[in-house]
Amino acid sequence: MFLENTVNHKEQFGWIEVICGSMFSGKTEELIRRLKRAQFAKQKVEIFKPAVDVRYDDEMVVSHDANEIRSTPVPAAANIRILANTCDVIGIDEAQFFDDEIVSVCNDLANQGIRVIVAGLDMDFKGNPFGPMPALMATAEYVTKVHAVCTRTGNLAQYSFRKSKKDDLVLLGETDEYEPLSRAAYYKATLKEKLKKIEVQDPEELSEKPDTSDE
Repeated sequence: MFLENTVNHKEQFGWIEVICGSMFSGKTEELIRRLKRAQFAKQKVEIFKPAVDVRYDDEMVVSHDANEIRSTPVPAAANIRILANTCDVIGIDEAQFFDDEIVSVCNDLANQGIRVIVAGLDMDFKGNPFGPMPALMATAEYVTKVHAVCTRTGNLAQYSFRKSKKDDLVLLGETDEYEPLSRAAYYKATLKEKLKKIEVQDPEELSEKPDTSDE
């Protein structure tokens, strides 16, 4: 269980907190909650997000519940290191979209005495570990895994199932593109998609075979 610490200015080092889970699990909501508590305590807070994420707003970090907090969009992880030196608390949303340097950036900031709070998807739509998230979780002092509710079973969901046929790893979207699924529902959904592909491929293979009926 995560115990929310406060910044101790007598302590030389900070720490890293990671909030991870599937889409619609409340990752950004929890990130915003922690950051607003720090702001209320008069701590100097800065929030960063990848510049590619413009789903709701160019500058605001916005949860699916429309809770929001102002942020600084950055094109690469290295920009965070430059902009965050004088802060008490740093928030980073959608960390899975950053380059691998985000890991060393977060550790460097923590070593400078900054509390670093990171939120991101732990798995991509194929169920594989997503980008730098595994390394961030391994080096963090605190990891909180949050869950959505499966739209098909009502159980806890940890997978982000992509409903569209697009195969790009990075595809920003909402409920029209993704739905949260439990392990059982995700397995059945992916199996169904595989069977569909086989059914589509077979007629094509048959049509390519030469006609030997007159031989």
